[in-house]
Amino acid sequence: MKINKNIIKELNDYLDEFNLTEIEYTEKDIKVKVSKSRVTKNIQTITPNIERKIIKEEVSIDNSKKITSPIIGTAYLAPEPGGKKFIEVGQKIKKGDTVMIVEAMKTMNHVPSPLDGVVKEINVEDGQPVEFGQTIATID
Repeated sequence: MKINKNIIKELNDYLDEFNLTEIEYTEKDIKVKVSKSRVTKNIQTITPNIERKIIKEEVSIDNSKKITSPIIGTAYLAPEPGGKKFIEVGQKIKKGDTVMIVEAMKTMNHVPSPLDGVVKEINVEDGQPVEFGQTIATID
């Protein structure tokens, strides 16, 4: 029986091309099986130096409450242009006090404070457009 070396060479090439370890070929009464054992070369494992950074964060608990706009419109901080503002930063307010007016479609809507507290921040400018749910003031 004569073995066709070209078949063996071709099968060996397929092993490399398709990264196989074994391949088998059968034709009529001839069966050829070619296999390779994969020997790994000395591969130096490189482990990166991982620096651990400790980040200290100051945690501050914010107990402030946000007053949001009940409608879309224009915010006004005073009842009339040049008038005394409804609230100032640092001012004590009570639940139900008017915080500002939001004008929508020529209707002036008074926005009441939902609770007692001290005004920490006013988040909008006089005459500024506001969106529904936008924070307009913050109180402690």
